[in-house]
Amino acid sequence: MTWCTVLRVVVSAVVVLTSTVVIRSPSAQAAAANPVVTWDANAQQAIWDVAQQQPNEQARSFAMVHGAVYDAVNAIAGKPYRPYLGAPAADGTESAEAAVATAAHQVLAFLFPAQLARLQAQYDAALAAVPDSPHKQRGVSVGAQAAAAMIAARRNDGAFGSQTWREGTQPGQWRPTPPTFASAGAWTGHVKPFLIPSASMFRTSGPPELTSRAYARDYDEVKRLGAVDSSVRTADQTSAAIWWHDRRLTEWEIKRQVAIGQGLDTLQAARMFAMVDMTEADALIACYAEKEHWSFWRPVTAVQLGETDGNRATVGDPSWMPLLVTPGFPEYTSGHTCFTSASMATLAFFYRRDNISFSAYSPAANATRHFASFSKALAEVVEARIWGGVHFRSADNQGVRIGLSVFAYMAAGDYFKPTR
Repeated sequence: MTWCTVLRVVVSAVVVLTSTVVIRSPSAQAAAANPVVTWDANAQQAIWDVAQQQPNEQARSFAMVHGAVYDAVNAIAGKPYRPYLGAPAADGTESAEAAVATAAHQVLAFLFPAQLARLQAQYDAALAAVPDSPHKQRGVSVGAQAAAAMIAARRNDGAFGSQTWREGTQPGQWRPTPPTFASAGAWTGHVKPFLIPSASMFRTSGPPELTSRAYARDYDEVKRLGAVDSSVRTADQTSAAIWWHDRRLTEWEIKRQVAIGQGLDTLQAARMFAMVDMTEADALIACYAEKEHWSFWRPVTAVQLGETDGNRATVGDPSWMPLLVTPGFPEYTSGHTCFTSASMATLAFFYRRDNISFSAYSPAANATRHFASFSKALAEVVEARIWGGVHFRSADNQGVRIGLSVFAYMAAGDYFKPTR
């Protein structure tokens, strides 16, 4: 069964067991001016364009911003959905634009105090576009309360802790990899999740035994396809590997593009972004907990030391290097497939369909890639991490399972559910 089929089956099963509100279709002009979409782009500017946060850091920041925005907008709308943290008092006359801007701005100001001047100017411009009235001031108050609740909930949540990765010298054990020999992000698996009760609740059975045929198949595949000088990887596969590896995550553009294309109003967009971003964040937290538990070596280490793994079917190459620079943390499971499976499954669930087309541009690849569905994107990222030489297939597949498990937990629970 392909990952396209798996995603459709999982999402369809959860849709049958749960209920959601059918998406209405406001005008394209209204969607394009959606303040939630605007502030998602503003958040990207702060989180990546300026702060250059890495994916594990980015996920937490986006989830905090959109969780606060959702609680503010949902309160003004009369709580048609279950709040995430709570619902500030509101009577529906408050300015949603002012609430969105305030909630997003105050969370971003908390996260990035070095950007206060730029963020304040951005916020002032957003409020200037809202006519002065008591409705505007009440919207500011609702947004401020939602932001304060999120900031209080995430203080001392384990982010940016002092944990370090466990290094080893035995076959299969992770150690820093060339050319950077970096070691970063070990705290991620210790962060308090947004939705799931425990980072370790979806523990896998681990990577294949080094002496197994399954490991030999994974090893041979990444050695052939993921080498920097691979003669069997196509030009399109090379471009895809770089596109998916871009730390300016293309998923951001995808979410905004689909929100506008599907004509989401402010409440719908707030709910969608919160739902997707929190599920993504928890999938990464669970993935990093898995990385810490298994501490498995990366393909570059495995191939260079292939003669030491005890498997007669693997042939080592001390000079082998991958197409992409290997991230500075253990291999199993794949963070990108954890994240993308959670993202694509939640998007398909929210829109109640898989076959929505979209595209996104990656500066790193200098290319735009097009997809006919969420499941097609998921299927490609599984392959792309192998084409890039940074993951074995088993780590990609188990990463997808973790992401889908986090999604299923979110969708089957009480989060974001209609209240009437």
